[in-house]
Amino acid sequence: MTVIAAPVDSADLAADASATTDRASELIAAVAALPVGHPSRAAVRDRAIEAWMPLARHLANRYTGRGEPLDDLIQVAVMGLIKAVDRFEADRGVEFAGFAIPTIVGELKRHFRDRTWSIRVPRRLQELRLAITAANNTLSHTLGRSPTVADVADHLGVTEEDVLEGLEGARAYSATSLSTPINADGSAELGDTLGGEDVAFELAETRLALGPALARLDEREQKIIALRFYGNLTQSQIAEQVGISQMHVSRLLTKALAKLRGHLELAV
Repeated sequence: MTVIAAPVDSADLAADASATTDRASELIAAVAALPVGHPSRAAVRDRAIEAWMPLARHLANRYTGRGEPLDDLIQVAVMGLIKAVDRFEADRGVEFAGFAIPTIVGELKRHFRDRTWSIRVPRRLQELRLAITAANNTLSHTLGRSPTVADVADHLGVTEEDVLEGLEGARAYSATSLSTPINADGSAELGDTLGGEDVAFELAETRLALGPALARLDEREQKIIALRFYGNLTQSQIAEQVGISQMHVSRLLTKALAKLRGHLELAV
């Protein structure tokens, strides 16, 4: 037997939605009417939050497609909803939805501002990036072309240097993996282009300090150092050239190296 479903009456759907909204509003009013220490307040508060969850989900859905998981956005929106429920004051004559929407949207925007940047940049640059993006969209529509830096600066009332700074800061919004290929065949990665530690810099500093340190040795010490480390002579060969014993050369060499080491430690 084939069962034919009855047609859905749009008026009935509208009535159900209206009843749901009325019930959610009644729960908010009940929360606001109960004092903080009332034993029933916590349960009524939970029911009110649950009743307004569709609003939080709806607002979270508006921010999808920006690199953040929907579940995370819903969680942030719910946090905003909870703050709205706790801070709402019914006696001010404002409907709860009018108070809750800015609170939830503010929480979502704060999440994107504070949590989704790969590198922490000043808030001014974060807000400038958003303004530049909005200006690009508006100007592309009105001008019929991609706006220039001067166009964006004039539209926002800032200098071209400010726009360039905002564009540079926008690069910190997302990071690129060091494993990203940088050529067609994928044989090289971005990490391969990073420099490593160059020990030659430290050696260069030592060489610069070595000259003045050698100049502080006496003439015979300088000659022994030069014959040993620049002439590559043995201690016996140095002894023959200087005209002293090998034992004396050893003592003088040890003394001279100690002096050099002391001078270099002070200089470097």
